[in-house]
Amino acid sequence: MRLAADLQAFQGRIGHVFRRSDLLIRAVTHASLSSATRPHNERLEFLGDRVLGLAMADALFAADPTATEGQMAPRFNALVRKETCAEVARELGLGDVLKLGRSEMLSGGRRKEALLADAMEAVIAAVYLDAGFEAARALVLRLWGPRIGAVEPDARDAKTALQEWAQARGMPPPAYVETGRTGPDHQPVFTVRVTLENGAGETAQAGSKRAAEHLAAKALLTRMEAGHD
Repeated sequence: MRLAADLQAFQGRIGHVFRRSDLLIRAVTHASLSSATRPHNERLEFLGDRVLGLAMADALFAADPTATEGQMAPRFNALVRKETCAEVARELGLGDVLKLGRSEMLSGGRRKEALLADAMEAVIAAVYLDAGFEAARALVLRLWGPRIGAVEPDARDAKTALQEWAQARGMPPPAYVETGRTGPDHQPVFTVRVTLENGAGETAQAGSKRAAEHLAAKALLTRMEAGHD
C-alpha cells in the first residue's frame, strides 16, 4: 500500500519507514472515521501506552543508577502522561496527518490534547508491530530524549504535591472548582480555582480543565512553600 505524501513526510519526521504502511494508516485514523474496512487506532493506543511505559521505565532506570523507586515513579509519570504525549505529537505535526470524521474535524480535533496523545501512543504501537520493541524503544528515546534528561529530580505533578503538602499539615485535600469557561467549543479556555482549608487559593486558566487545575495547584504550592500565607 502506497502512502500519501503527508504520511511519507511524517515517516521522515519520526525517523521510521514502515514496512507495513497499513499500520501507520491505522495509527492516525480516529474512531470518528472508522468503518468495517477502515479500522481505527483505539486498540493501538492501548498497546502503545504499554510500550511507551516499558521504554520509558528502562530509560529512567539506566539514566540514574542511584535513583530509588520513589524518585523514579514521579519522573516516569511526568514523561508518559497525556500532556507530554500531546506535546511530542504537536512537535511532530501529528495533528496534520490525522484522519478524522467530519464532526471531529469541525470541532477542532487536530488540536485536541487527548486525541493527539492517543494518536501518539498508537504510532508507537504501530512501530512496535512493524519492527519490534527495539525499534519502538529507539523511537521513544529519539522523540522524548531531551525531556528524559531534563525531567526534574522531584517530578511529582503539582496536584499531588499540593495534596501531600496539605495532608502533612493535617488539612483535607485541596478543593478545585471550575469558575469559568470561555472561547469556542473547539478551543475552550477553562478557569479553575483551588483553595485550601486555611482559605488560601489561586486561580489559573488553560485549554483543558486538567491543565488549569495543575497550573492553579502549582501557583498555590509555590506561594505556600515560600511562606506567603
